[in-house]
Amino acid sequence: MKKVRLAPIYIALIVLAAISVVPFIWMLATSFKHGPDVYTKVPSLLPLDRKTGEWSPTLENYEYVFDLSGLGTAFVNSVWVCLILIPAKLLIDALAAYAFARIPFPGRDKLFILMLGGMMVPTITLLVPRVFVTQELGLFDSQWGLIVPNIASVLDIFLLRQFFMSLPGELEEAARIDGAGRMQIFWRIIVPLSKPVLSVVTITSFIFHWNDLVWPLVVLNDPEKYTLPLALQQLATAEAGRAYYIMAGAAVAVIPVIAVLLVFQRRILQGIAFSGLKG
Repeated sequence: MKKVRLAPIYIALIVLAAISVVPFIWMLATSFKHGPDVYTKVPSLLPLDRKTGEWSPTLENYEYVFDLSGLGTAFVNSVWVCLILIPAKLLIDALAAYAFARIPFPGRDKLFILMLGGMMVPTITLLVPRVFVTQELGLFDSQWGLIVPNIASVLDIFLLRQFFMSLPGELEEAARIDGAGRMQIFWRIIVPLSKPVLSVVTITSFIFHWNDLVWPLVVLNDPEKYTLPLALQQLATAEAGRAYYIMAGAAVAVIPVIAVLLVFQRRILQGIAFSGLKG
C-alpha cells in the first residue's frame, strides 16, 4: 500500500526529471547539427539530415568554436584559474573556519558576526570597491585579478565552521595530550574527518567560479585572457543567428560541470548528510 501511495510522487519526479533533461539533450543535438538541419518545420532531438532524414552529425561546429572563436583559449584560461583558485580558497577557508570553531581568541565571536553581517550586503554594491582595490594592487586585466579577490568566501567559512564545531572535542584533547600542536591537529584530525563537507565546498566553489561572468567581465579587457563564460557570451553575441555554434560553445562550457557532478555526486550527498550531524 505504501508503494501505491508513493506512485504519484515517483511519477511526478520522473516527469520533472525528463523536463529538466530535455534542454540539455536539445543543446547537445543542436551542437552536432549542420546549419540547415537546425531550422526545420518538425523539430528533432537528433542530428538528422533535413532532406533525407538520415543520421548526419558533424564536428565542424566544435572545430569552429575552438579554433576560430577563441573558446579554446578561454577554456584553458578557466581551467588555469580554477586549478589555482579552488585549492587556495579551500585552504584559507578551512583554516579560518578552524580558528573560528576551535581556537579561542579575543573578539572571536564578534568578528565572526561581523563577517556574517557582510554577507547581507548585496554583492553588486561591492563591485566598485573591489575594482578599485584590484587596480591598486596592479591585478587589473590579469587572471590574478580573478584569483586574489575571490580567494576567501564568508559562506564557505560559515559552512566549514559549523561542521568543525560538530566534531567531538575529545579528539583534540587526546591529540594535545600526545603533544600535537594546532596545525598537526588540523591536518591529521580535522581535515580527514571533514572530507565530505570539504568536498561539497570544493565542488560548489568550482561550479560558481567556472560559471562566473560578472567579475571577469569587469576585470578583463584582453580577449586572450577571457574565461569561458565571457568568451561564450561574446560568441552568443557574434553568432546570434547560428544556434549550432552557440550550442556547441554551451556544451563545451557545461560538460565539465556535469562530469564533476556525476563523478562526485556521492560526496555531495555525504556532505549534505554529515553537515546536519552534531557531536
